[in-house]
Amino acid sequence: MTLSQPPRRDTRLDPYVETYAARTNDLQVSAVRALFAVANRPEVVSLAGGMPNIADLPRQAIGEAFAKLVVDQGIQAMQYGSGQGEPFIREKIVEVMAEEQIKANADDVVISCGSQQGLDLVTRVFCDPGDVVLVEAPSYVGAIGTFKANQCNIVHVAIDEHGIVPELLRHAVVLLRSSGKKVKFLYTIPNFQNPTGITQTLARRQALLALAHELDLLLLEDNPYGLLALEAEPIPALRAQDDERVIYLGSFSKTFAPGFRVGWVLAPHAIREKLVLTQESATLCPPVFSQYAIAAYLDQFDWRGQIRTFRDMYRARRDAMLQALTEHMPPGSTWTHPKGGFFVWLTLPEGLDSQAMLPRAVTARVAYTPGTAFYADGLGSRNIRLSFCFPTPEQIAEGVKRLGDVIVAEQEIHNTFGIESDSFVNRRNLTPGPAPDTN
Repeated sequence: MTLSQPPRRDTRLDPYVETYAARTNDLQVSAVRALFAVANRPEVVSLAGGMPNIADLPRQAIGEAFAKLVVDQGIQAMQYGSGQGEPFIREKIVEVMAEEQIKANADDVVISCGSQQGLDLVTRVFCDPGDVVLVEAPSYVGAIGTFKANQCNIVHVAIDEHGIVPELLRHAVVLLRSSGKKVKFLYTIPNFQNPTGITQTLARRQALLALAHELDLLLLEDNPYGLLALEAEPIPALRAQDDERVIYLGSFSKTFAPGFRVGWVLAPHAIREKLVLTQESATLCPPVFSQYAIAAYLDQFDWRGQIRTFRDMYRARRDAMLQALTEHMPPGSTWTHPKGGFFVWLTLPEGLDSQAMLPRAVTARVAYTPGTAFYADGLGSRNIRLSFCFPTPEQIAEGVKRLGDVIVAEQEIHNTFGIESDSFVNRRNLTPGPAPDTN
């Protein structure tokens, strides 16, 4: 019997090219990570990465608490632990989720190495090669990479200013199933979505949950930014309204610090069992010391007050970006008005391509993430994700000014020579995505 294999795309200079697994064909460098070397140059204002600003943490006091942890509990904290995660931090996580009206049992929480690993664990539990995962258009670049690495077929469903469009979701599910495809779940970021900053309204969430029951569809809710609301209290999470159809991903990376790599999955009991077994096969157990450290932080510090401090800091940065966009973007540009989180989604004037423009922007000492990174199908060429979380308000103002100058120059070239890239010609009538809720 002859088994056909897809052709390798690796370089023949690699002596192992014929021995790699087929799934490595779908591994790709993150578009955000690829920008780090350039974005970290001191003369460049980086509006590209979603790196949280943790300068306002009480580092001296935290350091003293962690030193005491090593002395008093180091024997336990530096040992192997449970594949599900330590019971005491799972209890603390239940308290954290209650801030968004989620009622949960600590026994249904599985600790992961950041919510990114939780996303991978869920995908490994549910998806065989060729299975369909429904994903917002646009969506988180790390999720797209995970689904591709697990050989899923990614089908985008457009969002508008209120979140994912239920009618389009229904159409996608019915069409896919009628053609014999297995639709495993919908991946959604309802709060301050990455990359657009859009937030699903309460009415849209209720419609989405009703549709999930009607279509027998599982929802994977990724909520790293939910507590970072900048204008009002958070809308109840999807999981707060339904504990049967929703798997919930959470993280301490945005509300405390990302270096500890502690996230979690809240799942119905049967799914929980599969996740624990998959976690054990991947890591034996998630990092025990990180769990002890974060549990100590939650127990000994005013973490709710710290989140309020983060909100004030990010609000000032968000406002600085929106003001700078108003001052420096040329006519034909539009952008979203995020009510929390880290990101603004910019749409360029017609005819411009964010990927093609990036080298000119870097030369002008400003970096951003092209919109194509957030689609699995190459769309998003007119879009840019701008991050306001890390630079100071002054740096943001200067970075947006530089970007505005680049866009104006690019627009002048386009208007003078009438040049349209092939990517733009092929995509201009196809790009879905949210309508701006401000200009």
